[in-house]
Amino acid sequence: MIDQRTAPYAALILRLALGLMFVAHGALKLFVFTPAGTVGYFASLGLPAIFAYLTIAAELGGGVLLLLGVATRPVALALIPLLIGAGVLGHGGNGWVFSNQGGGWEYPAFLVVAAVVQVLLGDGAAALKPVGYKQG
Repeated sequence: MIDQRTAPYAALILRLALGLMFVAHGALKLFVFTPAGTVGYFASLGLPAIFAYLTIAAELGGGVLLLLGVATRPVALALIPLLIGAGVLGHGGNGWVFSNQGGGWEYPAFLVVAAVVQVLLGDGAAALKPVGYKQG
Protein backbone atom coordinates (compact mmCIF):
# COMPACT_ATOMS: atom_id res chain seq x y z
CA MET A 1 0.00 0.00 0.00
CA ILE A 2 1.27 3.48 -0.86
CA ASP A 3 1.75 5.79 2.10
CA GLN A 4 -0.08 8.93 0.97
CA ARG A 5 1.89 11.02 3.50
CA THR A 6 5.30 10.20 2.05
CA ALA A 7 4.53 9.51 -1.64
CA PRO A 8 4.72 13.21 -2.62
CA TYR A 9 8.22 13.38 -1.12
CA ALA A 10 9.29 10.24 -2.93
CA ALA A 11 8.16 11.82 -6.21
CA LEU A 12 10.03 15.02 -5.27
CA ILE A 13 13.28 13.16 -4.57
CA LEU A 14 13.04 11.26 -7.85
CA ARG A 15 12.17 14.46 -9.75
CA LEU A 16 15.15 16.32 -8.27
CA ALA A 17 17.53 13.43 -8.98
CA LEU A 18 16.37 13.14 -12.60
CA GLY A 19 16.41 16.90 -13.10
CA LEU A 20 19.93 17.22 -11.71
CA MET A 21 21.15 14.31 -13.84
CA PHE A 22 19.73 15.88 -17.01
CA VAL A 23 21.18 19.32 -16.23
CA ALA A 24 24.57 17.75 -15.45
CA HIS A 25 24.63 15.80 -18.72
CA GLY A 26 23.50 18.81 -20.74
CA ALA A 27 26.13 21.00 -19.07
CA LEU A 28 28.77 18.34 -19.76
CA LYS A 29 27.92 18.42 -23.46
CA LEU A 30 27.84 22.22 -23.50
CA PHE A 31 30.88 23.13 -21.40
CA VAL A 32 33.21 20.11 -21.42
CA PHE A 33 32.63 18.31 -24.71
CA THR A 34 31.47 21.60 -26.31
CA PRO A 35 28.69 21.74 -28.88
CA ALA A 36 31.21 21.09 -31.67
CA GLY A 37 32.54 18.01 -29.88
CA THR A 38 29.02 16.78 -29.21
CA VAL A 39 28.14 17.26 -32.89
CA GLY A 40 31.25 15.27 -33.80
CA TYR A 41 30.29 12.44 -31.49
CA PHE A 42 26.72 12.37 -32.81
CA ALA A 43 28.11 12.35 -36.37
CA SER A 44 30.25 9.32 -35.45
CA LEU A 45 26.98 7.58 -34.56
CA GLY A 46 25.50 8.54 -37.94
CA LEU A 47 23.20 11.22 -36.51
CA PRO A 48 22.70 14.67 -38.01
CA ALA A 49 24.21 17.66 -36.18
CA ILE A 50 20.79 19.01 -35.22
CA PHE A 51 20.30 16.01 -32.90
CA ALA A 52 23.31 17.09 -30.83
CA TYR A 53 21.88 20.58 -30.36
CA LEU A 54 18.40 19.22 -29.63
CA THR A 55 19.84 16.81 -27.07
CA ILE A 56 21.73 19.58 -25.27
CA ALA A 57 18.61 21.76 -25.23
CA ALA A 58 16.37 18.88 -24.09
CA GLU A 59 18.73 17.87 -21.29
CA LEU A 60 19.20 21.40 -20.00
CA GLY A 61 15.62 22.58 -20.50
CA GLY A 62 13.99 19.34 -19.40
CA GLY A 63 16.28 19.09 -16.40
CA VAL A 64 15.42 22.60 -15.24
CA LEU A 65 11.69 21.96 -15.70
CA LEU A 66 11.98 18.77 -13.66
CA LEU A 67 13.91 20.55 -10.92
CA LEU A 68 11.18 23.17 -10.74
CA GLY A 69 8.36 20.66 -11.02
CA VAL A 70 6.81 22.28 -14.08
CA ALA A 71 4.89 19.90 -16.36
CA THR A 72 6.67 16.96 -14.76
CA ARG A 73 4.74 14.17 -16.45
CA PRO A 74 4.98 15.47 -20.05
CA VAL A 75 8.62 16.50 -19.59
CA ALA A 76 9.65 13.12 -18.17
CA LEU A 77 7.71 11.38 -20.94
CA ALA A 78 9.35 13.54 -23.63
CA LEU A 79 12.83 12.72 -22.29
CA ILE A 80 12.34 8.94 -22.46
CA PRO A 81 13.15 8.69 -26.22
CA LEU A 82 16.37 10.63 -25.57
CA LEU A 83 17.34 8.10 -22.89
CA ILE A 84 16.46 5.17 -25.14
CA GLY A 85 18.55 6.71 -27.92
CA ALA A 86 21.50 7.13 -25.53
CA GLY A 87 21.16 3.52 -24.44
CA VAL A 88 20.84 2.05 -27.90
CA LEU A 89 22.99 4.35 -30.06
CA GLY A 90 25.50 5.71 -27.56
CA HIS A 91 26.05 2.75 -25.25
CA GLY A 92 24.36 -0.28 -26.81
CA GLY A 93 27.52 -1.74 -28.32
CA ASN A 94 29.49 -1.42 -25.08
CA GLY A 95 27.79 -4.22 -23.18
CA TRP A 96 25.53 -4.12 -20.15
CA VAL A 97 27.70 -2.71 -17.34
CA PHE A 98 28.14 1.06 -17.38
CA SER A 99 31.72 0.70 -16.07
CA ASN A 100 32.70 -0.93 -19.40
CA GLN A 101 34.82 1.19 -21.70
CA GLY A 102 32.51 3.73 -23.35
CA GLY A 103 29.81 2.97 -20.77
CA GLY A 104 27.36 0.11 -21.19
CA TRP A 105 23.61 0.51 -21.47
CA GLU A 106 22.75 -0.28 -17.83
CA TYR A 107 22.62 3.37 -16.66
CA PRO A 108 20.47 4.67 -19.55
CA ALA A 109 18.13 1.68 -19.08
CA PHE A 110 17.77 2.47 -15.37
CA LEU A 111 17.06 6.12 -16.20
CA VAL A 112 14.30 5.06 -18.62
CA VAL A 113 12.66 3.14 -15.77
CA ALA A 114 13.13 6.12 -13.40
CA ALA A 115 11.55 8.46 -15.96
CA VAL A 116 8.59 6.09 -16.42
CA VAL A 117 8.11 6.01 -12.64
CA GLN A 118 8.22 9.82 -12.60
CA VAL A 119 5.53 9.92 -15.28
CA LEU A 120 3.38 7.63 -13.16
CA LEU A 121 4.00 9.52 -9.89
CA GLY A 122 3.67 13.06 -11.21
CA ASP A 123 5.03 16.25 -9.67
CA GLY A 124 5.32 15.36 -6.03
CA ALA A 125 5.89 17.96 -3.31
CA ALA A 126 7.21 21.49 -3.88
CA ALA A 127 6.34 21.69 -7.57
CA LEU A 128 5.66 24.95 -9.38
CA LYS A 129 2.36 24.84 -11.17
CA PRO A 130 1.43 27.47 -13.75
CA VAL A 131 -2.03 29.00 -13.34
CA GLY A 132 -4.65 26.65 -14.72
CA TYR A 133 -2.26 23.68 -14.92
CA LYS A 134 -3.68 20.46 -13.52
CA GLN A 135 -1.32 17.62 -12.66
CA GLY A 136 -1.01 15.19 -9.77
